[in-house]
Amino acid sequence: MFRNGALCHDLRKQPTAPDHPLDRYAPVIVLVPNAGLTCGYVAVTMKVMKYAASESALHIELSIDEGHALKSAAVRLRTEFADAFDVETVERMVCSSYEKLAAHATVRDFLPLLAERFARQQLHAIAKINGKSHDYQLVVLFLCNHNAGRSQMAMGFFKQLAGGGAVVWSGGSEPKGEINPAAITAMAERDIDISGEYPKPWTGEIIQAADVIVSMGCGDTGPTLPGRRYEDWALDDPAGKDVASIRPIRDEIERRVRRLLDDLGIPYRS
Repeated sequence: MFRNGALCHDLRKQPTAPDHPLDRYAPVIVLVPNAGLTCGYVAVTMKVMKYAASESALHIELSIDEGHALKSAAVRLRTEFADAFDVETVERMVCSSYEKLAAHATVRDFLPLLAERFARQQLHAIAKINGKSHDYQLVVLFLCNHNAGRSQMAMGFFKQLAGGGAVVWSGGSEPKGEINPAAITAMAERDIDISGEYPKPWTGEIIQAADVIVSMGCGDTGPTLPGRRYEDWALDDPAGKDVASIRPIRDEIERRVRRLLDDLGIPYRS
């Protein structure tokens, strides 16, 4: 529900907590009676979404503009996923996505827009898991701890080279506030713009929906599920390095992405 320009949920209507081993709790903006806007936690499960409030809630304030932006995002996503999800599920996913990103963002200016993109990705993932997606494509997921350098470069190369031949996502267990500026510059030298990307966490449904999961040699692999292809690329960490030092890492990532595309039988652009 929306109240006072913000996306809210009444804690008195929250059902039980999740019971699947891959279920994870994520923050959600909720309305506590007589307490205003408060953060609780939304449990995103493999088959359905269930919600439970946290006992030690954090307080969050949304500007009127942020509230309107989140409301508009929810309207767009409700239309886009009308055949797969009900209104309440979409609204709660927008809330959850906003709060996940706000937890580590260094700049809030574009958070509603990024929350919409993140919510769209998760809804696509859940639709695929539940067999509600009518446009099946192979999903490749690149993981590293901060989702600020290696995994973003790998996603940039894959997206550019695959040309829509597969869906590509990235995420991290401890997302950093912004993309590594030197990595952005190094990728721009290859005419690939990753400046519009943003660090984001991986979630249970994103892991579940991925067909190929590639970690960047940093130990961030997520749970191991049957029927997936796993790779671990031993790559130097670009954090704290200048552009000249990142170029060899970038070039190695490109070589590995091209090899992966070959192995998957996906034609790539030269």
